Amino acid sequence: MEKLSNNYDQQIDYHEVGLKVGLEVHQQLLTKHKMFCRCPAGVYTREHDGIILRHMRPTLSELGVFDGAALMEFKTKKQIIYLLHQSNTCTYEMDDTPPFLMNEEALDISIEQCLMLNMDVVDEVHVARKQYLDGSIPTGFQRTAIVGVNGSIPFKGRELGIIQVSVEEDSCREVSDKGHLIVWRTDRLGMPLVEIVTHPQLHTPKEVEEAILLIGRICRSTNHVRYGIGASRQDVNVSVRGGRRVEIKGVPRAEIAARLVHGEAIRQVNLLKLMDELHARGLNTPEDVRAKITHIDVTDSFNDSKLSFLTAEGWDEFIQDDCRRQEFELGRGKFAVRAVKLEGLAGTLNWDTQPGKTFADELRGRIRVVACLDQQPILIHSEDLDNFQSARSHINNIMKELACTENDSLLIVWGPEEDTISACEEVYLRYVDAIDGIPNETRQAFPDGHTDFERILPGPDRMYPDTDSPPIRVTRDRVKRIEATLPPQPWVREKRYAEAGIQRNTIYYLIRRGWAEIVDAVVEETGADLRFAGIFFGEKLKGLQRKGIPASAITKENWIALFREFAQKPELAENWDTIVRGMADSPETPVAEIVDTLVHSVDSSKWKAFARKALAETEITATKSDYEVLVKLTMSKMMDIYRGLVAGREIVHHIRETIADNQGA
Repeated sequence: MEKLSNNYDQQIDYHEVGLKVGLEVHQQLLTKHKMFCRCPAGVYTREHDGIILRHMRPTLSELGVFDGAALMEFKTKKQIIYLLHQSNTCTYEMDDTPPFLMNEEALDISIEQCLMLNMDVVDEVHVARKQYLDGSIPTGFQRTAIVGVNGSIPFKGRELGIIQVSVEEDSCREVSDKGHLIVWRTDRLGMPLVEIVTHPQLHTPKEVEEAILLIGRICRSTNHVRYGIGASRQDVNVSVRGGRRVEIKGVPRAEIAARLVHGEAIRQVNLLKLMDELHARGLNTPEDVRAKITHIDVTDSFNDSKLSFLTAEGWDEFIQDDCRRQEFELGRGKFAVRAVKLEGLAGTLNWDTQPGKTFADELRGRIRVVACLDQQPILIHSEDLDNFQSARSHINNIMKELACTENDSLLIVWGPEEDTISACEEVYLRYVDAIDGIPNETRQAFPDGHTDFERILPGPDRMYPDTDSPPIRVTRDRVKRIEATLPPQPWVREKRYAEAGIQRNTIYYLIRRGWAEIVDAVVEETGADLRFAGIFFGEKLKGLQRKGIPASAITKENWIALFREFAQKPELAENWDTIVRGMADSPETPVAEIVDTLVHSVDSSKWKAFARKALAETEITATKSDYEVLVKLTMSKMMDIYRGLVAGREIVHHIRETIADNQGA
C-alpha cells in the first residue's frame, strides 16, 4: 500500500479508493520542417512581424452534433490574437491555404516510436481533424493521424498497455490570457509530435512518475526527438472508484505528475462525499438545484464599501491599472455586483476538495474560464468572511434582504454586467455537476500539485476526417527499413549497463540525453570497458558540460577516435578534460592531432627535471619510515602538472630512482 503526502496534510490509500491513471505522452519530433508545411521546425522567436485577430465558432461533427467542449469555449466570447514571425509561420498556419502533404520524416520517426513500443503499425494513415476552440490552433482543429495500435512495454514486472500512437501538429505557445483576450505565439504551431496513449493501468502516483520516465527513455533512445522545456508534455487521466475520467493537461515533468495525481485522487474522493451530502439535502436533479440558486443585482449596496474592488470607482481604477480595454479584455455591460443565494447549501462552499482548496475554488475556476472574470479574488462568500471583515455588514444586510437562514450561503461576483450573469449561471451548472459526482473536465496543472478548471472534457464528437489530406499507405518494406536501424529498447540497455556496474541514475541519464548510443559505439569500435565508458559519458562529462563546454556537439566519430587514443595510451584518460576541451574548441581538428600536440609538448628531460626539483622541495628526511610518504608527496606535485601526459608508473619509477641515488650519494 503506497501512500504519498507531497507536503499535503491529507493522505490517501490509493488501492482502497480504486485509483486508475492513464497517460497521453506528447513528444516533439526532431524534424527539419513542420508537419503540414515547409516552415522550419524548432525556430523560436520573441518578436513578431504581424498580428491577426480571430474569433472561433463551433462546427457540427459528421453525426451532426456539437462537441460540449467547443460549445463551452464559444461561451467565453474570447478575442484571440496571434503573433506571427515570417521566419517560422506561413499562410497554412493561419488557415489561408490548404496543407502540404504530411511530412514523411515525421511519419518515419512516428513509425520508429511505434516499433520501440512493440505496436502494430497501421497499413494506411488517415488524417483526421480534432476540434479545439481555445484558440491554441488558428484553424480551430488539430490535424492528427493514428500510426500504431495495440502495443505494450514491460513495467514493474507486468505489461503496460499502449492503446495507440498518433502523429500530429503541435499547438501555439500561450503568451497571455487576460479577461476576454488571449494571445498566442505561432512559432511552435505545426511542429510534429507523437501522442502515446496508455491504458489506465497505473494505480499510484509513483507508478505514474515511473511510467512517464520510462516512456521518455523509449522516445529518446532513438535520438530523433527534441529535448528541452516544452518538448515533452503529458496529459494525465485520473479517476477513482465511482468517479469519472479527469484529464490534467500539459504536465511538464514526471515528479509534478505524481503530486498532481495525489491531489486529484483526494479531490475526487471529496467530491463524491459532497455528492452524497447534496443528495441527503434533497438535491438530485438539475431542477432541484435551479430552485435553490437565485441571484440579484446588488451593485448599489456596495457603493460605500471599504472593499474598493466592489465599487464602480475601484473597478475603473483596476481596469486602468491593468490596461484592460473595452471589447478586448473587458466584457460587455456596465460594472455590476451580483449576489447569489444558495438556499440550503450552507457549508458546501468551504467543503474540502483537493488539498488546500475548497468547493468555492471549483466555482472560481469555472467563473474565471467561462465568464472571464479573472480579477482576484474572483468571488467572495459568506463562509469565508474572516478574510473580508469590511464586507461583513454588507453581506449580512444582503442575506437579510434575501431572507437567508443559517442553512443558506451567499456569494458575490463583480465585473461587466453580462459576465456577472454568466458567472451566476456557471455557479448553477457547477452545482448540477456536483450532484452527479465528478464532472468530466480538463484541468490546468500547477507545480505545487493543485489543478484548476480549464475546460469541459472533449468527446468523440470533435473528431472528423480531414478532406484536405489524402491517406498514406505504409508498406511493409518501409516498416522493415526503419526496424533494421532501431536502437536497443531501454530495458535491454538498462540490464546490460547494470550488469557492468553502472549506477541506475547514470544509466537513465545516458539514455535520456542520447549518450547511450555513443557509449555503445565506443565499446563496440574500440573495445573500451563498458563501465568506464558509461561513467565517462554519464558522470565525468556531465560536470564538464555544466561548466559550459559544448561536449554534446562533438561527433560520434570523434568520440570513437578519442577512445582509440585511450586504448593505445591509457594514461591519457587521466587528462580527458583537457583533451575534450580541445575537441570542443576545434571540432574540425582530428583527435589524434589534438592529443599529439598535448603529449609532444612534454619533453622527458623537462618532466624529470621538475620531478627532481619537486623532490628537493619536499622537506622530509628520506629515512626508511618516511620513504613512501616522500614518494606520495612528490607524486602529488607531479600529477598537478603532468596527469594524463606522462604515465604514472614512469614518474613513480623516476622518483624512486632519484631517491635511491640521493641516498647512495
